[in-house]
Amino acid sequence: MKSYEKAETYDTDKTDSLSKNYKAIIENLGEDVTREGLEKTPERVAKAMQFLTHGYDLNPLEILKSAMFTEDHQQMIVVKDIEVYSMCEHHMLPFFGKAHVAYIPNGKIVGLSKIPRIVDAFARRMQVQERLTDQIKNCIQEALNPLGVAVVIEAQHMCMQMRGIQKQNSVTTTSSFNGAFEKDKTRKEFISLVSNKLS
Repeated sequence: MKSYEKAETYDTDKTDSLSKNYKAIIENLGEDVTREGLEKTPERVAKAMQFLTHGYDLNPLEILKSAMFTEDHQQMIVVKDIEVYSMCEHHMLPFFGKAHVAYIPNGKIVGLSKIPRIVDAFARRMQVQERLTDQIKNCIQEALNPLGVAVVIEAQHMCMQMRGIQKQNSVTTTSSFNGAFEKDKTRKEFISLVSNKLS
């Protein structure tokens, strides 16, 4: 019987370099990096950080372009409740929540799974929520040239909950709209769709 093996692969040089830095950080915090519980922590954190920021190695525009199709549909397409996990660039603490993305096609549609993929590609970087919201919108606009794009992100920030103001129930909402979604009626339809559970 074969033992369980993870399929994850990491850059060896980057892992070694990051491990040395994290070892120094742990020691500077006053811990004994040689004790059993911490002995492999620098390497684990080095690998974790590479995974949490692997979006730098992805090209969101190419992800969308890899699954574009010609279609006459010109009604709103909404992908909501997309899980978002990202890293605040100010404190290197996580923020997480949900993204709601919509666009109105203009001759081209994209495979539905590609929308969550580009959300991940941008989220898995050092980020601020405001920029992340705009990047998703701009990428869809550039790839598809739709009649309009709407993106709303609702997230909790550990830099607000674990430190600083320490408000555990706070949620930050950011939005970015263009084209048809700048019209009040279209924007309200989108907000209604992402706010309500369809039966």
